[in-house]
Amino acid sequence: MANTKTFSREEVAKHDTEDDLWIIIDAKVYDLTRFKNLHPGGVAALLEEDIPGQDATEAFYGLHRHEVLERPQYKRLQIGVIEGEEPQLYGKVNGEISEVPYAEPTWLTPGYHSPYFTEGHREFQKVVRMFFDDHVYPDAQASLFLISLWAYLTSHTLQLRELDGKRPSQEVFDKMAEVNLHAMRMGPGKHLKGLKLMNGLVKPEEFDYFHELIVNQEMVRCGARGYGDGLLSGCVIGLPPVLNFGSPELKARIVPDILKGKKFICLAVSEAHAGSDVFGLQTTATKTEDGKHWIISGNKKWITNGVFADYFTVGCKTEDGFTVILVERSEGLETKPIKTAYSASAGTAYVTFDKVKVPVENTLGEEGGGIFVMLSNFNHERWVLCCCSARSQRLLIDECMKWTAQRQAFNKPLNTQPVVRAKLAAMIARTEGIQAWLENLTYQMCNMSYKEQANKLAGQLAFLKMYSTRCAAESAADAVQLFGGRGVTQTGMGRFIEHYHRAVPFDSLLGGAEDVLADLGVRQAMRGMPKNTRL
Repeated sequence: MANTKTFSREEVAKHDTEDDLWIIIDAKVYDLTRFKNLHPGGVAALLEEDIPGQDATEAFYGLHRHEVLERPQYKRLQIGVIEGEEPQLYGKVNGEISEVPYAEPTWLTPGYHSPYFTEGHREFQKVVRMFFDDHVYPDAQASLFLISLWAYLTSHTLQLRELDGKRPSQEVFDKMAEVNLHAMRMGPGKHLKGLKLMNGLVKPEEFDYFHELIVNQEMVRCGARGYGDGLLSGCVIGLPPVLNFGSPELKARIVPDILKGKKFICLAVSEAHAGSDVFGLQTTATKTEDGKHWIISGNKKWITNGVFADYFTVGCKTEDGFTVILVERSEGLETKPIKTAYSASAGTAYVTFDKVKVPVENTLGEEGGGIFVMLSNFNHERWVLCCCSARSQRLLIDECMKWTAQRQAFNKPLNTQPVVRAKLAAMIARTEGIQAWLENLTYQMCNMSYKEQANKLAGQLAFLKMYSTRCAAESAADAVQLFGGRGVTQTGMGRFIEHYHRAVPFDSLLGGAEDVLADLGVRQAMRGMPKNTRL
């Protein structure tokens, strides 16, 4: 092959003019003579001192991510390698554990130990990470001609979808269903019975919340918040009420197709005028005279996956109070997309119910007992959000540790500045604290019944979610400062930082706003105060 030809550095140095322009990047030789006029930064950038005919490795990595060298149109510019030298730098390797300090939780870091994670969990993590890297993230379906040049040049569905706004492809859902990932995202339970999890790697009766934590944390490594929610986050919060409170007949009819990724479900509780006030909902459900159907009217807003959902787990005001009902997409039910700060891939919807007729058999739990259905569901939803927030913050650490080590400022790496190290220290400490708290609560979940979790962990999970999202906002702001202008640019070196900073408010709102959850935690603690204690 042409790019295996060897050159000496002295030979490369002879090609140092505008009409004969070679450079070296990490022991690889590139001929930029014909490319120079196409260079996004202009010809002048390639003609600066110490670039033509020279080793431009440091200059390149000061302005570009490694993935640029792996794109076909740039890879073909390589004409050979430096004789006797081997490339030292490489990009992402599928399934690989990062060697960047604190880019992985300690239980995945060589030399560290964990009281929670077993060798079985570690093997499960390896397979799950490789699965997402191989089958979920790569570009499979997106139409390259309908999106921006930058998206065209990337090789991942998640980045393409984050821009073009289409939901993840059915092929992705089908691939996840093959190894029963949709089912595993519901947590341990009877719904796993008889399923082959990750090709038999873990038995259904052995699957625990640490396995589910692994799935949640591996999913968010993509760094594309809207696309991630498009991977059926609506199912994660919309299906558990059906599994836990639906009739056997209802579950037998709809659950199999949902877990196979053939049908989609979402949770429809939020309303524009109610916000966090569940009892303030105005969507009503009244029974027909024969008592066989509900007639539902009202609207819901900010419903994740609502645009493409087939089923809606709906909170309604009824004669007895608050009731949760499963509504199938049918006459009178309309969904419209809502444009938010992140991608339309998430399918965020405004849902209108205009006298929608629903069989009473679709009632989840008891009539008037919807608050218990929702409160039981909120714990798992908030825990999932905490799993995702903790792992997403490690993406910031990974990016910032790399950037501050390679970015030169005042002729020194950025991380030689004390103020930079202080920001890194704060980011690391926050993330390690969140993960440790999360693992502790996950252990409690593994050793508590569903009822005990609802009773004992509501306050703990409320506090953890509030703490996680506030830490996330602080770390996102610090990361922007470290990346400077690149941190507010949607392409290039700081694109993950810009995207995270723009999307991080979602976590502070979804599943309960920070202030509401903080108050919930304190109120639960107050109820547990002993009557006989005094200062």
